[in-house]
Amino acid sequence: MIESREHSLAMAKKLKAIAEETGARIVFKSSYDKANRSSKDSFRGPGLEQGLDILAAVKDATGLPVLSDVHEPAQAEAAARVLDVLQIPAFLARQTDLVGAIARTGKPINVKKGQFMAPEDMAHVVEKCRAEGNENVLLCERGTSFGYHNLVVDMRSFPMMQALGCPVVYDATHSLQLPGSGKETGGLKQYAPILARAAAATGCVDGFFMEVHDDPDRALSDRSTQLDVKIVAGLIRSLLEICATVGKS
Repeated sequence: MIESREHSLAMAKKLKAIAEETGARIVFKSSYDKANRSSKDSFRGPGLEQGLDILAAVKDATGLPVLSDVHEPAQAEAAARVLDVLQIPAFLARQTDLVGAIARTGKPINVKKGQFMAPEDMAHVVEKCRAEGNENVLLCERGTSFGYHNLVVDMRSFPMMQALGCPVVYDATHSLQLPGSGKETGGLKQYAPILARAAAATGCVDGFFMEVHDDPDRALSDRSTQLDVKIVAGLIRSLLEICATVGKS
């Protein structure tokens, strides 16, 4: 989440350095508005106009592509003028008007699979995007609801979604949330590197989504799943090695 202009630029510069060090292609993702919050008092971000201005500054300063969530059809056009990739949040993956509006921008779309959806259900989302003439769709696994306050990652979902003809992304941190388990969403981030490496070993994952922060315990959003930026370069190197071993570039 965008906490401030200064913090966003500082984090982006750290990620740019990691990209140069590891050779990984990194997209900077930060939300201008986190509409899905556990509590009404939770920090949501700076909003559409100011948030897009900050993301534009990040892109200008670092050259990194930028991505953010889009929650309403009316936001799609403005977001597309700045963002390189538009993201559909998991809880909104079935919202036809939103999917259509984002697809019509022509920009690449990262669709988070709803926690309540089976992998094959994402075929309907892909079909909606293609009906609007947009083939640039990524499908993102972020765990499936398993009882109350828990998510599980079914490794079969990666080849299942890959079979839909779209690149597949694994969200290694959101999939370890414990949703709805208190005023703030809980999480088990210590398992994120393990699950990320397991996902890489399937040979069916094209990219990884990770929440990172320079001071995770003080993050204004999802602090229980934020990875310390200090470990990111090493984790990326291990993922690249696994992907190379299984023949995934």
